[in-house]
Amino acid sequence: MHRRTLLLAATGTAAAAAVPARRSRLGQSDAERFHREYAALLRDDARIGGARRIENTAVELGARIRSSLAIGGASDRVQRHMYRLASDVTCLAAFGAIDASAPQRARAHLDKALALAGLARDGESMYRVWDHLMLTFSQRENHVEAAAGAEVMKRSAVARRDPLFASLGHVRHANALARLHRPAESLRALDLAEKAFGKAGCGRRSAWISFYSRAEFDALSSYVWTALGEHERAESCLHCTLAAIPDGMIRNRGLYLSHLSLCQARQGELELACATGRQAYGMLLPASGSRRTTNTLARTRQVIEATGTKAPEVVSWVEESRQWT
Repeated sequence: MHRRTLLLAATGTAAAAAVPARRSRLGQSDAERFHREYAALLRDDARIGGARRIENTAVELGARIRSSLAIGGASDRVQRHMYRLASDVTCLAAFGAIDASAPQRARAHLDKALALAGLARDGESMYRVWDHLMLTFSQRENHVEAAAGAEVMKRSAVARRDPLFASLGHVRHANALARLHRPAESLRALDLAEKAFGKAGCGRRSAWISFYSRAEFDALSSYVWTALGEHERAESCLHCTLAAIPDGMIRNRGLYLSHLSLCQARQGELELACATGRQAYGMLLPASGSRRTTNTLARTRQVIEATGTKAPEVVSWVEESRQWT
């Protein structure tokens, strides 16, 4: 009798071991927990910019989100939310690479983000991927594909529904067209961007698009005017940007100061350009890897050197700025 009891106990234990453990079910609280981590990374990126640490942390967070989906069940709503979050996190990693002027690395992130946005069946996430793809095309001087990417943005369902997204698509398109030496079309796109921006309300949107304020619109407009050779108008736009940009966006303030320095140098205001350039570099925090800023300052130095100036203050700045890139 005792032997039979032991056999039954052993058999029962084996059967229990053969039954796989029930997978934990993911809920909205899990999505919110991951979203808090993502929001903290967004804030760090706006402050620091281009840091490999932020890019790597975003990649790791995206991997944890996908892993949680692989091992835990979820409702369709939660699952789509998680895929969207994974896409957004991967886009953040891509933007870190863009800010570090590493478009090839950014493109690898964006290929993953595009697939995740597709799984989320989310138009805003798709739009964000195309926005960042357009930036990688621009960094590689492929302005034909940049213009095509902007076309995708402005014709997307989310752009048809929300004027803010339409405006960003138009201003990206204006920039690409200006660099393709199509000034009339570029100015028409810029006008459409401004009109759409004026119609944009304060509806609920993804956190990442909050960067696209009036200050940002003026900054992106300055890029168009610069590409068209209208440096005085570009400078005016940048002054408007710097007067309105939020204090927390330290990386962008440094970036736009560097573009202001370049505009001033191109107008022959060399000593002013040097002072602005020094201010721009001073905005970069020690952990920053924002090569977009330092590359712009390098172009400023090239413009100044081409003048052949021997002014001591300017020559000193040129030597100092060589250490920044």
